[in-house]
Amino acid sequence: MDNSTENVTLYAAFVTDILKNYEGKKDDYKGLFDMVKSYDLTDPFGKVPIQLYNDMCAWIESELGKFNLIRVGRNVGETAFAGMVANGLLKEISTPLQVMEALVAVAAAMIQDPKGRGWKILNSTKNSITMLRTQTFNRQLQLGLLDGLVKKAGVKGVKVDFSKSVEDGSEFDEYFITWN
Repeated sequence: MDNSTENVTLYAAFVTDILKNYEGKKDDYKGLFDMVKSYDLTDPFGKVPIQLYNDMCAWIESELGKFNLIRVGRNVGETAFAGMVANGLLKEISTPLQVMEALVAVAAAMIQDPKGRGWKILNSTKNSITMLRTQTFNRQLQLGLLDGLVKKAGVKGVKVDFSKSVEDGSEFDEYFITWN
């Protein structure tokens, strides 16, 4: 996996979506909020370095644990779904495959990467989708993001696991999403 972040930016909305999970207790999460002090986050479409986003995720995982980061990812997924509906990429009632197709498109539009990294759909069936992550997004947050997005498609029993993992020596993480 190419983990370079040079010249990769994303919209500030990604950063503010993480921060909103901790807004009520800024003093308790001072390290997280200190990371964004020098950035203007007032314009959701303003560009910030993806490294900032990655550093924030790493801080949450290190200081609060991976399950906290997965929970944040679920919230980000729900916000992303609402944004996709509001912008006409999805209807309120969409299939999991339609949601993942929208995720691929949104990531390509909202992340500026000269290398074109992001998400790819590798396979889909009636009750599963396999997604490939080629961007440097935090892998734990993505577990929650995918879970949150697919649940918004109205399916039950959503489960997201790694079918391949960079931690196990694979070139990329592959996420296997299933539902009832």
